[in-house]
Amino acid sequence: MLKNLTAQILRHTAPSRQHLTPEIALRLITPSCPLWSAPVEDSPFKDPFWAFYWPGGQATARYILDNKQVVKNRVVLDVGCGCGAGSIAAAFMEAKRVVANDIDEVAVIASLINAEFNGIKIETNTEDMIGRRCEEFEVVLIGDMFYDEEFAKVLFEWLKALTENGKTVLIGDPGRHGLTHSRREHLSLLATYQLPKETCLENHGYTETTLWRLNSV
Repeated sequence: MLKNLTAQILRHTAPSRQHLTPEIALRLITPSCPLWSAPVEDSPFKDPFWAFYWPGGQATARYILDNKQVVKNRVVLDVGCGCGAGSIAAAFMEAKRVVANDIDEVAVIASLINAEFNGIKIETNTEDMIGRRCEEFEVVLIGDMFYDEEFAKVLFEWLKALTENGKTVLIGDPGRHGLTHSRREHLSLLATYQLPKETCLENHGYTETTLWRLNSV
């Protein structure tokens, strides 16, 4: 099963550095791949969110690469890791331990492929971590997860509880409606990035992305 999924990912993706973190090569579905324009029913993957490098994830990884101290010698959990870029960036910047977490098994396999592609070792986890205390982790990465108001409410309450327990929570987001004004009042803006044209084409309407830190109480 694992071997088959790995082969499918390699078959249907292409290496790309056309993003905010060209230091990291990622296998993604790009315009050069048949799946880019293929009908949904022709895809061997269900909801391949991992196959695209979303704006919030790009902000998270870019910030980590530019600010090594936020992860160096710390234990990092990358929730909803997708293609694994945040995890790879943290490993590059000498995190003590990095766990790429996603409930989609294909996403964690893709993350492992991308980590190996960059000569990096990470751990993976497919459990639903939302609501857990995450006691073994010091830094929690969240990218592009405020897409739905109902889910955003649950997610934000959990993240606030983590900061109360001393965790550093970094949130990458291009302006999704779930990261409301009232929630942003609890955040500190750390960076704003202009998205490269390739990302703008994939994400109609977004031209920039941001990285936030959730303030502790």
